[in-house]
Amino acid sequence: MAAAEPGRAGRVGIVGAGVIGGGWALHYLRMGLDVDVYDPAPHAERDLLAMLEGTWPLLERMGLRPGARPDRIRFHGDLAAAVGGADMVQENSPEDGAVKREVLAAIDRAAGPETVIASSTSGFAMTMLQADCENPQRCVVGHPFNPPYLIPLVEVVGGERTDPAAVDWLTAFYAAYGKRPLRLSRELPGFVGNRLQEAMWREALHMVAAGEATVAEIDEAIAYGPGLRWAQMGPCLTFHLAGGSAGMARMLDHFGAALLEPWTRLEAPALTPRLREQMVAGCEQEAAGRSVAELGRLRDEFLAELLGLIERFSVGTPARPGAGPPARPEAGTPARPEAGPPARREPDAVY
Repeated sequence: MAAAEPGRAGRVGIVGAGVIGGGWALHYLRMGLDVDVYDPAPHAERDLLAMLEGTWPLLERMGLRPGARPDRIRFHGDLAAAVGGADMVQENSPEDGAVKREVLAAIDRAAGPETVIASSTSGFAMTMLQADCENPQRCVVGHPFNPPYLIPLVEVVGGERTDPAAVDWLTAFYAAYGKRPLRLSRELPGFVGNRLQEAMWREALHMVAAGEATVAEIDEAIAYGPGLRWAQMGPCLTFHLAGGSAGMARMLDHFGAALLEPWTRLEAPALTPRLREQMVAGCEQEAAGRSVAELGRLRDEFLAELLGLIERFSVGTPARPGAGPPARPEAGTPARPEAGPPARREPDAVY
């Protein structure tokens, strides 16, 4: 690959400007890049500009890269104009395999010959998506988590015909522009994050369908329980601490037998009309009249604060070499006070 240096990109093409594509656009604007957008939906430009107006104050508080401005975005009436001059293209079409395959082929025909094309697919294999591309070697999965302008993780993996150099380039690009790229060991349906989420989601549906728990009970159990720990460290390191001074070894020895207990089903239940209604009604009850937009704003404010806490108290894997510095807060933003670690004691050997 002879693409531009990953940390010297100046322009990104966005194809599809819905929730994910729009979120990517906001992220790249915050990173000080020019953003070209194509979306054939009639209200795509209006909706994205509304998202930008409502979210930009939050992004300012989080810190902007030099040159970041909300007016560095352009909308185009055809795909070729949006991707022709891009240093990198982020595809965000509907999560339909045939549609994504067609859109990627169209981007491949219009983008510059060395431009890396990333797909935001939630779970489709790049091997399938790149099948109709004339230049499949530059097509890579770049799967974000919603909202992309706040959640750092992006899973990166190529297909059978992807040039490893393209995966290298995209990984370095994401790291240079404020993301936490996770280069996956192999192509896997659903990748890593969504497979883990799906396992919990299926068990939650089972519990609601069987009358074992309500929607509110499930959400409270995670939001005020293990979810708080997972925001700082993953499930494996969390269980490592549960083993006390002997760590994961004692955890496995002590609780290994529990793996044979009927604590999870790991098969999706039938999505019956009754189960669907239970899930919808339960979420509406939890929302208590608040709109999705209002809940989304609350989520964004929470995540913005939580990211600061994670940076301050992180015990996970350090950022990879070459990731570059994070976006710095604006001048005048108070520095976080220094805090020493709390006194340690032997953790209880429980989940």
